Amino acid sequence: MPADKEPGALLTIGELSQQLGVAQHILRYWETRFPQLKPMQRAGNRRYYRPADVELARRINRLLNQEGYTVRGVQKLLRDRAAQEGAVDEPLASESAAPQVEQAYDHEEPTGVDVFRLIALRNRLADALDA
Repeated sequence: MPADKEPGALLTIGELSQQLGVAQHILRYWETRFPQLKPMQRAGNRRYYRPADVELARRINRLLNQEGYTVRGVQKLLRDRAAQEGAVDEPLASESAAPQVEQAYDHEEPTGVDVFRLIALRNRLADALDA
């Protein structure tokens, strides 16, 4: 968080991009793929991320870049989580829902994809098709 901002302050796309270590265009792409991520847009389409949006972006970043999920896998995970909470039509990025969702993730078993096993399986299938 920038030094001159208080916790809970709105972040610009540049500030959030810097915090997460991802490019701004990646955040814009996530907005197209994850309907729950909806920053406020002001004049000139400037994006301002609320604290709940920031937490959701952090969660998406962690799932994609640290735990090895695909975009489709994260979409399904967020959709399933919303369905379990009975809020299918409500965005997960709402301020009241974000702490509950984060708390639910803390108690789950890791379900990331084992990329090396998938690569080995792909290679075996390719070999079988070539034979």
